[in-house]
Amino acid sequence: MIAARRYGLVPKAVILLPLTGVTLYDESRADKQPILRWKREVHLALVGPLVNLVLGLMAAATIAGSRANIELWKWPFLQGHQLARSVVWANFYIAALNLLPAYPLDGGRIVRVYFARSLDVASATRRAVSISSAIAMVFIFAGLFSDSWLTMVGVIVFSAAQLEERALVFQSVLDNVRLEEVMLTDFATLSPADTLEDALEKAVHSLQDDFPVVRGSDMVGVISRQRILDALRAEGNGYVQAVMSKIFDVSLRQDSLGSAFRKLTARSSSIIPVVEDQRLVGIVTLQNLMHSMALLAESRKLRRDETLDQ
Repeated sequence: MIAARRYGLVPKAVILLPLTGVTLYDESRADKQPILRWKREVHLALVGPLVNLVLGLMAAATIAGSRANIELWKWPFLQGHQLARSVVWANFYIAALNLLPAYPLDGGRIVRVYFARSLDVASATRRAVSISSAIAMVFIFAGLFSDSWLTMVGVIVFSAAQLEERALVFQSVLDNVRLEEVMLTDFATLSPADTLEDALEKAVHSLQDDFPVVRGSDMVGVISRQRILDALRAEGNGYVQAVMSKIFDVSLRQDSLGSAFRKLTARSSSIIPVVEDQRLVGIVTLQNLMHSMALLAESRKLRRDETLDQ
């Protein structure tokens, strides 16, 4: 992660798997030039295995320097009662595992960079995922006739590859789908002069969790169903304008889903009003955004599978 920050990548989440993990980055501040991006990808891919190799060598040097009666080359290399030797070989094994040409392991990322020299990112990723799935199947079947650890490694690699492919589809949806395709156009609004009890009554008869607050033709705030409930419990009945949020972002109907999602997460809000000529024409809520993303991603995956079958 330290190396990633040097390239302007901000870690958003780490999905931990039994033997490895997948880090999701916010690339909004990273360099977009293809050559620099792929150079960055190779550097980041090599950092992990290199760190494990260095740790393994340091542990081996420490054991050798201590003159302890520990046989580093005695099989099996990993044993519970030989913790020092196991630390050395565990780091070597992890480095070797991550250098496998199986995406999203580090070796697989380098393979994707190679394909990306002549293909677009999506196609390069899919080809790397296909290779990864084939390698995973080999490990799974080899483990059935030898060591169960190979089966476990194969299952992990296969699962991680499918996870990355799903993330690719979601990213495609975020970048290419416009808000006008998914925004809610049939929605309820509240007035700042509504009492909280009246607002709650309207919320009960609506499927929305979040509401734009409109005065005349102007939008003046947003409020959530939960905020209405919390205010009623804490202060009793009052007016919507007293508890609504007056700070909110708006989007245009031509904006991408990705831009709306970034606005929602930046302010930790759950609703984005969609405007055209300063007129409210729709809303996008976090709930309907996630629902739409899932459906769009699944439909694109189905269309792609149908294309491959033809």
